[in-house]
Amino acid sequence: MRYPLSVHKKTLLGVYLMLLLGLSASYAADTARSFAATASSGSSGPSTADKVPVFTYKVVNSFPHDPSAFTQGLAIENGVLFEGTGLRGRSTLRRVNLQSGKIEKLHRLPAHVFGEGITLFGNQIIQCTWKSNIIFVYDKQNLQLMNTVDYPRDSWGITYDGKHLFMSDGTSTIRLLDPQSFQETGRLKVHDNDGSVSRLNELEYVRGEIFANIWKTDRIARISPRSGQIVGWIDLTGLLGPQYRERSVDVLNGIAYDAENDRLFVTGKFWPRLFEIELVRQQ
Repeated sequence: MRYPLSVHKKTLLGVYLMLLLGLSASYAADTARSFAATASSGSSGPSTADKVPVFTYKVVNSFPHDPSAFTQGLAIENGVLFEGTGLRGRSTLRRVNLQSGKIEKLHRLPAHVFGEGITLFGNQIIQCTWKSNIIFVYDKQNLQLMNTVDYPRDSWGITYDGKHLFMSDGTSTIRLLDPQSFQETGRLKVHDNDGSVSRLNELEYVRGEIFANIWKTDRIARISPRSGQIVGWIDLTGLLGPQYRERSVDVLNGIAYDAENDRLFVTGKFWPRLFEIELVRQQ
């Protein structure tokens, strides 16, 4: 049976309206889901692409390390390893043979002083202290004390980028200091996408970034020296194997970067080994 033309037009109009209403409902539902997802995650939250990359490690080499050294700072230059150790009555600055782990030169700090991080500055070594409000400056060649500088706050870790000293104090703040006057010239508030990151300890300047041990963890933060943003994490879990943990060992601490040969070294407090590692990005 054929229907009149007017009926065909009405039918087509009805179908068109139904399709239009269906599309509108679908669009509204998709919009609601999108809004709900944005609201739950926060519109300013990091996307997947913004997540901070995590690196693990590959052990390239392993060297003997004095297991009585409460390592606070580590530096290397021209194949010569320098180490600062802590604890009152046991704090030292030392030059160490990398291959054998033997101490070649040693300077003992006063018994009441707790030694902290170290860095190299020209022909000098700068060493922080804990709770003493002083900084020691030594001759790099013979480790003789050249100067004692009053410093008005705590100091844990220190590194040098060729222009500024960067100093940690266990908080989320890194202070920039003039290497001649030790006057503060700026601050970095260290943070990742979730907020501020504290317990910054030993520092090392590595390929345009600041590497920082996070005290009481097996992690190292890779920090932008311009913004304080953490641009990567290094997870060193399991680095010191169970065969070395039969005796008392303490936390991971101590980073040294050999810029000339692009080599990275790490160790810990009372660790019997020092490791040369390569970083491997997690998939």
